[in-house]
Amino acid sequence: MDQPSPEKLAESGARAPATKEKKEDNFFVFLLKLVAIVVIFRSFVFAPFTIPSESMLPRLVNGDYLLASKWSYGFSKYSLPFSVPLIPGRVFASQPERGDIAIFKAPPLNDVDYIKRVIGLPGDQVQMIGGVVYLNGKPVKKEKIADFVLPQSPNTDCTAAAFESVEDGTPVCRYPRFRETLPNGRSYDVLDLGQTPQDDTEPVIVPKGHLFMMGDNRDNSQDSRFPAIPGGGIGMVPEENLVGKAGIVMWSTDGGAEWIKPWTWFTAARWGRIGGTF
Repeated sequence: MDQPSPEKLAESGARAPATKEKKEDNFFVFLLKLVAIVVIFRSFVFAPFTIPSESMLPRLVNGDYLLASKWSYGFSKYSLPFSVPLIPGRVFASQPERGDIAIFKAPPLNDVDYIKRVIGLPGDQVQMIGGVVYLNGKPVKKEKIADFVLPQSPNTDCTAAAFESVEDGTPVCRYPRFRETLPNGRSYDVLDLGQTPQDDTEPVIVPKGHLFMMGDNRDNSQDSRFPAIPGGGIGMVPEENLVGKAGIVMWSTDGGAEWIKPWTWFTAARWGRIGGTF
């Protein structure tokens, strides 16, 4: 059998590093493309958001994970990771409708994502009287319906005004629930635990380019009824702060899962909430 000449062995050895270097270059290019695709998708298509509080009960529960559509209201610098100022103002802008659940950067620092319901549009007069929303001088229809009942869990502690009880052997929180219907026909459920200072406010006119946002858990939400203070109220929200529109609940957990116990990932899931749309 013929043996390869020293010249061929040397040539083969010379080609090997080049091939290895080419593969490494290809992998690096692949990673760059993957990162670019993820950034574009999260910036302009869909992005995940976590519900960390109970301000949007009963529609959204602490431990819900949802996807928001990024194109619904147009794009601004807040659509991009870290709010990189690459988009001037808002492009492809679209105004929300009353009743939409929107994600936005909370004033005054504009660095934290909040989620609230759109109540007032530019030019609207908004006021609370006795826990009832008044839009342009007219009361929004509000009717009492069945209480909202939520099992207690690591993600759900009954507030001081919520009624604790046991149903079918399960500790639950019971909240007074009402059905509101806006002038455009949009209906949704809200919680009203009792009389609080924010149930009565002075009438305000929503400025041009701004929105009046409220949480559905009316007595447990720092929203446009309060002046914009870091860690507190948000005042009127500029439309350019909009990040996306709530789309679908892709996962929900009661907070009882442990990473070292994989089976709890399933036992802690709130299966009935997954797939819910808005």
